[in-house]
Amino acid sequence: MTLAERFERLSTAAKLLLILTAVLLPIGILLTWVGESGIRQANAALKGRQEDQSQNTALAIESLIGRNALALRIAASGALAGGPAGACDRARQSLAIAPAVAQNFELETADGKPVCATGQIGDTGGLPLAGPGDVLTGIADSAGIAVRAGVNGGMATAIIPIEELKATAAQSRAGLRSLAVHDQAHALRIVDPPEGDDAKVRYSEWPIGHGGISVRVGTSQQRIRPLDRLLLLLPVFMWVAAALITWLLVSRLLIRPLKRLEHAVLEYHPGEDSLDLPHNLGPAQEIQELRDAFARVVGRVQESEDEMTGALEGQRRLVREVHHRVKNNLQVIASLLNIHGRGAETNEARAAYGSISRRVGALSIVHRNHFAEMEESRGISLRPLIAELAAELRAGAPEPARGLMIDLDLETVYTTQDVAVAVAFLITEVVEFSMLSAPQERVEITLERTSELTARLALSTRVLNPDEQELPEKVQFERILAGLAKQLRSPLDRKFGRYSVDLPAFPPL
Repeated sequence: MTLAERFERLSTAAKLLLILTAVLLPIGILLTWVGESGIRQANAALKGRQEDQSQNTALAIESLIGRNALALRIAASGALAGGPAGACDRARQSLAIAPAVAQNFELETADGKPVCATGQIGDTGGLPLAGPGDVLTGIADSAGIAVRAGVNGGMATAIIPIEELKATAAQSRAGLRSLAVHDQAHALRIVDPPEGDDAKVRYSEWPIGHGGISVRVGTSQQRIRPLDRLLLLLPVFMWVAAALITWLLVSRLLIRPLKRLEHAVLEYHPGEDSLDLPHNLGPAQEIQELRDAFARVVGRVQESEDEMTGALEGQRRLVREVHHRVKNNLQVIASLLNIHGRGAETNEARAAYGSISRRVGALSIVHRNHFAEMEESRGISLRPLIAELAAELRAGAPEPARGLMIDLDLETVYTTQDVAVAVAFLITEVVEFSMLSAPQERVEITLERTSELTARLALSTRVLNPDEQELPEKVQFERILAGLAKQLRSPLDRKFGRYSVDLPAFPPL
C-alpha cells in the first residue's frame, strides 16, 4: 500500500491535522531554534555577568589589601626613619588620617624581630620576611588577612579584620552567597554558604595579592527560569495549540455531525420505519441543508417505492388471475374428456380418453398448487401436490384398478413449477402403467431430501422391470420416463421394482 493510499484512508480530522502539521512544522522548527538560541545566549550572558560580579568582589578585596599595604608602607617608612623610640605612635598618627585602613599593626626589624605593636595582631609567623618595597599577604588564623610591607630599616605587618572584608564584599553588590580566602596553608571564611543550597550557588576563584592568596566567591546561580523558557517558546506552543484547536473544531463541528447523520441514514430501513434524522447538528448551515436534502431524497424514493409496490401488487394479481384461469380451463378440459370418455363406444377409446384426462388433471393440480404457493414465493411444495395427485389418480382409475393402493412416504420439499410438472407427469405415467398392467399391485411413492439442494423421488411397484422390452407399450413407457428424467436434468435409476430420480430443490427453511 502506497503512502497516498494510506493517506486517503485516514479520517478528515486526521488529514487536516497532518496537513496543518506539515505546513506549520517549518515555522515551528524555526521558532524552536530561535527560542533555544535566545535561551543559550541569555544563559551565557547571565554566566558572564556572574563572573564579572565575582571578579568585582575579588578586585574590591584586592583594592582593600592594596590600600592598606600602601598606607602601611608610608606610615612604617616615616615611623622607622625616626628610630625605634615612639615609632608606633608616629605610625598610628599617620594611619589615623588614612581612610578605611587597618589600625592594628606591628613594626618589626628587617630580621623579623618585633619593635612595637598596636592592637591584637595574632600569629603572623607564617609570613616570610619582606624586603624594602615588597608586599606579602597571608591568612592570620581566623582574625583576617595579614599584610606585610617591607620598608627601609624594617617591616610593618597589619591585619585586615573579617568585618572590613565582609563590608567591602557587600559593597560590590554581587549577590554573594559565600566568600572565602585561602593561601597554601590556611583558609578564612568571610561569608558562610547557605546549608543545603549548593546546587543553586556558582563558585569561582580569583588570585589576588600578587598570587599570595586566592578569593573563592560563590554567587547565586542565575539561569533562565522555566517560566522564562515557556515565554521564549510561546510561539511553538501557539503552533501546537492552533493545530489541536483546529482539529478539535473540525472534529466536533464537522466530522461528528456528519457521523451522526451517517449513522441515522444507515439505521434507516425502507418500508419498515420512517427516516429519523437528528435535528441538532451543530452551527454549520451546510450540514443542516445536507440533512434536509437527505430527507427530501428519501421521501422521493419512498414515493417511488410505494408506486412500484402498487404496480407489483397489480402484476401479482394479474398473474394470479392468469394461473386461476389456466387451472379452471384445465379442469374444464379434464371434465369434457371424462364426459366424452364415458360416452365412447369402444374400450380403446375410453382408455385413451382416460389417459389424456389423467395427464390434464395432473397439470391442473400443478397449477393449483403453484397458485397456492405464490403468496409465499417459496416454490411449489411437492408433498401436498403428490398427495392430491395420488388421490386424483385413484379416483379416476378404470374399473379393474378401483382397488389400487398408493402408499406415500413424503418429506416436505419445495421446487420450481417446471420440476413439479415433470414430477407430476412421471408419477402419472408410472401409476397408469401399473394400473393397466397389474391393477392389483401396490404402488409406493417416496420423496426424501438428499442434500440442501437436491431430493430423491422413488416409485416402487412390481411391474417396473428395466430388462423387459418385448411389448411396444413398454418401450414407449421407458422412452417417456427417460424424457421426463432428462427434463429433470438427472439420470433415471432403473432397478427391478423401483425407479428413482434426483430432483433440484430449494434449501430448507
